[in-house]
Amino acid sequence: MNLRDDALAIFRAALAAADPRAAIHRAVQREGNTLRVGARAYDLARGRVFVIGFGKASAAMAQAIEEICGDKIARGAVSVKYGHTLPLEKIHLHEAGHPLPDANSLRGTEQILDVMRETREGDWVICLISGGGSAILELPVDGVSLDDLRATTDVLLRSGATINELNTLRKHLSQVKGGQLARRARGAPIVSLIVSDVIGSPIDTIASGPTAPDSTTFADALAVIERRGVRAQLPASVLRHIERGVRGEITDTPKGDDPVFARVQNVIVADNARACDAAVHAARARGFNALLLSSFVQGEAREVARVLAAIAKEIARSHRPAAQPACIIAGGETTVTVRGSGTGGRCQELALAAALEIAGMSNVVVLSGGTDGTDGPTDAAGALADGTTVARAAERGLDARAFLSNNDAYHFFQPLNDLILTGPTNTNVNDVMMVLVG
Repeated sequence: MNLRDDALAIFRAALAAADPRAAIHRAVQREGNTLRVGARAYDLARGRVFVIGFGKASAAMAQAIEEICGDKIARGAVSVKYGHTLPLEKIHLHEAGHPLPDANSLRGTEQILDVMRETREGDWVICLISGGGSAILELPVDGVSLDDLRATTDVLLRSGATINELNTLRKHLSQVKGGQLARRARGAPIVSLIVSDVIGSPIDTIASGPTAPDSTTFADALAVIERRGVRAQLPASVLRHIERGVRGEITDTPKGDDPVFARVQNVIVADNARACDAAVHAARARGFNALLLSSFVQGEAREVARVLAAIAKEIARSHRPAAQPACIIAGGETTVTVRGSGTGGRCQELALAAALEIAGMSNVVVLSGGTDGTDGPTDAAGALADGTTVARAAERGLDARAFLSNNDAYHFFQPLNDLILTGPTNTNVNDVMMVLVG
């Protein structure tokens, strides 16, 4: 039980390091009427300040901006995932759908565009971007409906597509993604403060890069469709739009040479690497020989689980790559190719697959958790597994392999009380995975 407590404490330390409110305060400093963001300075006395935002962490980010320059804010609108709310004084808060966009996504986007329409040269815009923004900020291209977008997103998620692949499609089916939001500021400079939920933090992929030059093309979007073998499952309107773009009948998203980006500053304020570093520090403070394996982990959750379990076995047998007591941290974002009809998420699936691999081992714990507190369409951040998990489940009549085959990790871990329930954390910097060997 001590190892399990250690794992949860280390995970909480990672969450604390990803706190978006603190991240904004680290990145933005105010001295009188001068606001410093990185190497740039902005004069608050020259024009009006408008605030927009979208994503799971945007409410907490907006709180920080109100604390820093609330007296200068003329108007603001921020959209978040349902339940990820916090009290704000001057900025309007709106809730919308995730991981699939809904009607409220469109309404919230219209509110954000209304704010952008008020701007003029001399004003400036603070844009708060975080993971989940791709679903929450949405205005489909002409000829593609909201239902078409929802169907496309669902098909790609079930196919095991990476976030980069998914967002390549999203950017070419939207009027606000892929740098296109930057064109709505009517000459006002934009400072985008970004909490990254994408491996390696490519700015044009996080929330589908609404204020960044797009490095992808219509041809790339079509390549994703072919690579994932989902052509027959996509709405005809989506295929028609992408193929028209490939033929050059539709202008592609703005690229790096577009002059609009000369007045845009994009700044990463928090990411998975910072959360993983904090987890390593917390593990060492609790007496573990800790190391960071990688913050670039991706691939099928089940395959990553096998790798983490193999590391646990290596540590138990030969004390490599760290001597016992050991804590190996990994970060990133896995995927799940859904073939069953169960309920779960990538973190829970990883934990279940790992449970099968470490069954019977003593003093071993595997934790996999999403920093946003919601893994897949569930209320759990992830799950814990140890060497007794499979046996404890069997005593309750639960067959671990059957639940894994049905992608039903949630209902496997729930009766074992091994789900990680944090509630919405109001941040999102990918997932944190760890192996503890006592």
